Amino acid sequence: MVTYKKRKNRNMRGSQTHGWGAKKKHRGAGSRGGRGMAGTGKRGDAKKPSIWKDTKYFGKYGFTRPSKIVIKIKAINLKTIERNIESLLSKKLIEKKNDSYAIDLKKLGFNKVLSTGKITKKFNIKCDYASKKAVEKIKESGGTIVLKEKKVKIVKEKPKKEKPAVETAEEKPVVQKSEKKVKEKPVAEKKIKN
Repeated sequence: MVTYKKRKNRNMRGSQTHGWGAKKKHRGAGSRGGRGMAGTGKRGDAKKPSIWKDTKYFGKYGFTRPSKIVIKIKAINLKTIERNIESLLSKKLIEKKNDSYAIDLKKLGFNKVLSTGKITKKFNIKCDYASKKAVEKIKESGGTIVLKEKKVKIVKEKPKKEKPAVETAEEKPVVQKSEKKVKEKPVAEKKIKN
């Protein structure tokens, strides 16, 4: 005679642990308290009042700016340029013109100059951005710096609709308060019955 045995799976139905031991072991959320905002109530170890005080605990805040807008800045200090000037010349990333050095920062892989370090040579630098102190130092040493021009958005204003012209004083007679006529109420005539 064939005996039918209930599957273990069926036997486990209804139990909170379902054969996985502790309640937390087979949730799929690891050893966390739960997913998202879980763990704020019910259990005794949850510090509910401290969570309620923090008004920014619940919900989402802020947003990530689109990558098209975000400008990634790669900066280089003046001292690193001066320190590595010979190796940059040998690699032909910089040109030497008379007593000054022509540097295009894009060729070096940077877009901003910072002011750290002393300059003993003349630099003619072309870059997108630079700190105020860096610009001052370059000009003091007798060099020049060319920065990227900032694009200014020109907003066109829509032409305003003209309101109808107000009547001039000549067309409209001016009435003084004393001259105003008071409307007299008509006296109700009594009908005489014949």
